Amino acid sequence: MSKKKSGNAIGSWSFLIGVVIAVVFGLFGALSQNVIYILMVLGIIVGLLNIADEEATPFMMAGAVLVIVATLGQSVVSSVSLFDGILQALTVLFVPATIIVALKSVFSLARR
Repeated sequence: MSKKKSGNAIGSWSFLIGVVIAVVFGLFGALSQNVIYILMVLGIIVGLLNIADEEATPFMMAGAVLVIVATLGQSVVSSVSLFDGILQALTVLFVPATIIVALKSVFSLARR
């Protein structure tokens, strides 16, 4: 198996596992430090391995919208702790992924 396909598989699994962890642990309310670290590491892996150059712009747009809406939406749905925890967990997953993809995009532009 080529390195690109292996990296893509790892990134894809990291994304799927991260979303599942975010939803499951978000259902139970407050996130522990360990879960936050796991989600952040998975977000970094997703940003490094799962997003190709041609996918960077749509991912950054979707990631930025998700982070903004999830952050602002927490105040709206704070009365329903179920949604509040899930939105917080998804934010913890997507912020590092979006930052990594944005940095990769900036470096790619600088190389040209």
